[in-house]
Amino acid sequence: MLNIHNLNYSSSRTLLFQRFSVIFTDAVFVYAVHECCKCIDGKKAGKELTEKPKFILSVLLLWNFGLLIVDHIHFQYNGFLFGLMLLSIARLFQKRHMEGALLFAVLLHFKHIYLYVAPAYGIYLLRSYCFTANKPDGSIRWNSFSFIRLISLGLIVFLVSALSLGPFLALNQLPQVLSRLFPFKRGLCHAYWAPNFWALYNALDKVLSVIGLELKLLDPNKIPKASMTSGLVQQFQHTVLPSVTPLATLICTLMAILPSVFCLWFKPQGPRGFLRCLILCALSSFLFGWHVHEKAILLAVLPMSLLSVGKAGDASIFLILTTTGHYSLFPLLFTAPELPIKILLMLLFTIYSISSLKTLFRKEKTLFNWMETFYLLGLAPLEIFCEFVFPFTSWKLKYPFIPLLLTSVYCAVGITYAWFRLYVSVLTDPPVGKTKKQ
Repeated sequence: MLNIHNLNYSSSRTLLFQRFSVIFTDAVFVYAVHECCKCIDGKKAGKELTEKPKFILSVLLLWNFGLLIVDHIHFQYNGFLFGLMLLSIARLFQKRHMEGALLFAVLLHFKHIYLYVAPAYGIYLLRSYCFTANKPDGSIRWNSFSFIRLISLGLIVFLVSALSLGPFLALNQLPQVLSRLFPFKRGLCHAYWAPNFWALYNALDKVLSVIGLELKLLDPNKIPKASMTSGLVQQFQHTVLPSVTPLATLICTLMAILPSVFCLWFKPQGPRGFLRCLILCALSSFLFGWHVHEKAILLAVLPMSLLSVGKAGDASIFLILTTTGHYSLFPLLFTAPELPIKILLMLLFTIYSISSLKTLFRKEKTLFNWMETFYLLGLAPLEIFCEFVFPFTSWKLKYPFIPLLLTSVYCAVGITYAWFRLYVSVLTDPPVGKTKKQ
């Protein structure tokens, strides 16, 4: 398995090792879900076990469709990593800040994608742990700052970083590590566009280039054919719209994250406010980041499960985000035998999610308005066209990228809408101090 010259190596023992190692490390995820359920308010608990928020949350996390197909069919170790993240969130809810910081530092060195949510952790720990008191109106009491607590947090980060990166530093291999962590030469988008803002941007550029050619406003000899839709992982130039650089995506990401971070500092809402900021950081990075993978949507979907059992508004956002985000993972499973598996699994999870949350918030008239319902139902004809109609059309040879483009663009609309709705909720909710006073 470790012989890099044998590219087509395969054996039953390798397969068993990979499958069972994923299953074994999922024990961390199961324990984290157990700890998260302890943090859930049980006031909304129904008479039946299946109507209790803790039961619903455990199902939404343990049976998560996206995590199941990404880890156990597509093959990755996300369950173990998300277990560490959920466990660190649970520790912050339990006011065990040092443990939460340690777990997140370890997680960050396992996989650097969690750098997306680091601002939420940093600001929350500084605001809620290093500053030990607030004024009656919820604003910060500056003279309550504890240098000892700040040094303790810094020591945790330093020791974990030294243990992780020390050997590479000693062997003068740190530049090699960094070049692989941030591969800017891979281009703005992955081979299959992640359903984010840049997918909409690319699609608009494609439409404008087609219109430009039809109106003879563009020279066809100067336009690269199917550049962004060739399936290759490399840098490309846009045809009509300005080309996007890594710096531009960084600026857009920071601008999208900043309002949520400011709210976390100036409008403290406790651990739930931290969780909302974490989700917004994950979504903002997903929407505006450089070379984002479609699997990164799970970084927002799983934490959003914790919010979904608390308020009807959050449940509605969760259902839109989850349904759209999960459907965007369909192209990962592209073989014929996997088609019924992914459709049935997603239907099971989606139907349970909607029905259980509707039961939990039965006092609410509906979780969706007519526009949201129409959008979500639109996923069905999209799937029928992409999987059952398009392969039998003459377009398949000339425009093979159409199904992926439609899936990416359609899902990008839903994910962007969920991000916007969550942001409005965060910006309009009052701080904890004012809520208690009212």
